[in-house]
Amino acid sequence: MATSEPSISIRSRLEAWGNSSFAPTGLATLITALHFRPLQVRPMLFVPILLFSSYANLQGFKIDSAGATAAASGTYTLLAMRRRPGAFMNRFSIRGIVRGAAVGIGAINTVAAGWVYAKGGREREKEERKNNPRWVD
Repeated sequence: MATSEPSISIRSRLEAWGNSSFAPTGLATLITALHFRPLQVRPMLFVPILLFSSYANLQGFKIDSAGATAAASGTYTLLAMRRRPGAFMNRFSIRGIVRGAAVGIGAINTVAAGWVYAKGGREREKEERKNNPRWVD
């Protein structure tokens, strides 16, 4: 008889996604793929913010990183949802699928990172950074 794995709650999945440094990097990659050629400056302004957020997360500032990720992802998602793809068939092209993935990941990032930012304990995070320094000589 096989043992089943314990079910993972939605709360723990949200916290795992919001604490991940991969989520903002993935969204930055999709934004770059969509808006680099031809260059669209306004959407590309979100890429350095998301990459810095990922870097801050890796340095141990998970709550602050989650706040920056939620703000940048939410703003990009709102701006991307305002644009309309031309014809109906454009939604099912490669570019349309990548755009849909970027909007979807942006929405998930907003919810998950917002959850981590709202529920995070700064004292616990500060203690963790103190006990596990990233740059040691």
